[in-house]
Amino acid sequence: MADDLVLDTAIRNWVLVPLSVVMVLIGILRYFVSKLTRSSQNPDAKAIKEGQAVIRARNLRSGSHLIPSKSFRSRRIYFTNEENGLLYVPKEDAQKAQAQMFQDPNMAMDMMKKNLSMIIPQTLTFAWVNFFFSGFVAAKIPFPLTPRFRAMLQNGIDLSTVDVSYVSSRSWYFLNLFGLRGFFSLILGEENATDDAQKMMQMSGGGGFGFNASQSLGVEKDSLDILQHEWALPKMEHRAKDVLKNLAKKL
Repeated sequence: MADDLVLDTAIRNWVLVPLSVVMVLIGILRYFVSKLTRSSQNPDAKAIKEGQAVIRARNLRSGSHLIPSKSFRSRRIYFTNEENGLLYVPKEDAQKAQAQMFQDPNMAMDMMKKNLSMIIPQTLTFAWVNFFFSGFVAAKIPFPLTPRFRAMLQNGIDLSTVDVSYVSSRSWYFLNLFGLRGFFSLILGEENATDDAQKMMQMSGGGGFGFNASQSLGVEKDSLDILQHEWALPKMEHRAKDVLKNLAKKL
């Protein structure tokens, strides 16, 4: 039966362990290469101010239920009014800032370095895995899974009779590619350059240009404008009264 496969220990020693070790070493190497190739730029005071304004607006949204409605409205006006609000950016200024961002050669060069540092190592590693380890069943997950996980865990194995909990070598490569973020954060720190999932999202969604001040300010402004404030203190008072009533009845 295909469900009763017995994995040879040589597969563990010559497929599973080498794949994991190579993925970790490549991630560490790319981290130091990215640090060496990263161009040093003087911090922009305006960009730092806008980034801090976005953080303050997010803190206001997340803690809005802890302050009265009057205090929240005054803070929202401070951030979102269209005369001198911290989050208000005129359309002309937003278009100019976006044009300057795309015309900055240093930013374009940094983006190209980051993309190359991700694409080239992963392309070579995937070619190596596909050439030497294609078709191997590398591991078995110690708990049952539904057939929906077959496409994710058995990439490169065209056998529908194999139990879903078996993992192919190609799928093990992808699991390591997107699942080592926590490990790299542990050994390299939170600010590491090895998060491939986040880089791919930046390439597809944000163009790889990092912080877009005008867009972030506009998003936070819209979020504050549509936020329905609800103070939590009255509910807490009613809840405390109910608790005291219940205690009084029990006593």
